[in-house]
Amino acid sequence: MPVGRGLFFLIVAGVAWGTAGAAGSLVYRISDLGPLALSFWRCVGGLVLLLGVLALRPRREPAPVEPRRRRLVRIAVTGVGLTLFQSAYFAAVEATGLAVGTVVTLGAGPVLIALGARFTMGERLGGGGLVAVTGALAGLGVLVLGGEGGSVRPAGVALAFLSAAGYAGITLLTRWLGRDGGGADAVSTTAWAFGIGSVLLLPLAAGEGLLPHTTEPAQVIWLLVYVASVPTALAYALYFAGAAVVRAATVSVIMLLEPVSAAVIAVGLLGERLTAATVAGTLLLLAAVGGLAVAEARTAAVPPPGAGRVG
Repeated sequence: MPVGRGLFFLIVAGVAWGTAGAAGSLVYRISDLGPLALSFWRCVGGLVLLLGVLALRPRREPAPVEPRRRRLVRIAVTGVGLTLFQSAYFAAVEATGLAVGTVVTLGAGPVLIALGARFTMGERLGGGGLVAVTGALAGLGVLVLGGEGGSVRPAGVALAFLSAAGYAGITLLTRWLGRDGGGADAVSTTAWAFGIGSVLLLPLAAGEGLLPHTTEPAQVIWLLVYVASVPTALAYALYFAGAAVVRAATVSVIMLLEPVSAAVIAVGLLGERLTAATVAGTLLLLAAVGGLAVAEARTAAVPPPGAGRVG
């Protein structure tokens, strides 16, 4: 896949992920469904939709057979990492609040990914990349913490770092497999991840309560279908496809479009107040994402000195 298309896929995925929070907030307003149960139905719904896509899409030319051991590692790490990312994040928010949990999770992600990509794949961030990542983290902090106070609790911070580690793991693995053209079909990878996530989340969601109690069941069902389709089945498939061809650190910063998208929706559709922090944080994040996207496109246009070279 061309890097430009991969960047576009990642941008769409990041914006779509941001809509999941708004849809989830509406579900919480009109029902008693909890975050773990919502994550479970999100995985189950995404799995059902992607299995339908796999069954209906036209047959393609046979792809090179992926070694069995490598395929098992990819499936296991992606599924467990996705489950860990979502579940630990919700637990962090419960333990230390939305603002601190979001900043630590999304802020630690780019740092862990940049370090991991440097030491495992030799991907250099460079001076411009370092400035962009720093600007993105500053924008994230202003955007999330600027309008809401939060108390820092060690247990919540630890859970947020655990969530970031799960996100970093699946990003680095996807990029590593995609460097030599060995990345698997994005739809198949996403379906496997949701299958594993559904199994792992089932006991946790059952303890929380699987079925919502509500006076507006049609609206809850519609919102769950939306969450399962756009910010889940579609967004994750695009994410895995894009992450296979774009440098890992760039991926992590582009995905910070999620809180930008969520903030825009909160102000435009949910009636939240537009603050100076919202504007400043959004502009900083968008500038960082735009700068890294341009740098990534320029890097892709230069022939690499050696496909298998590290460092």
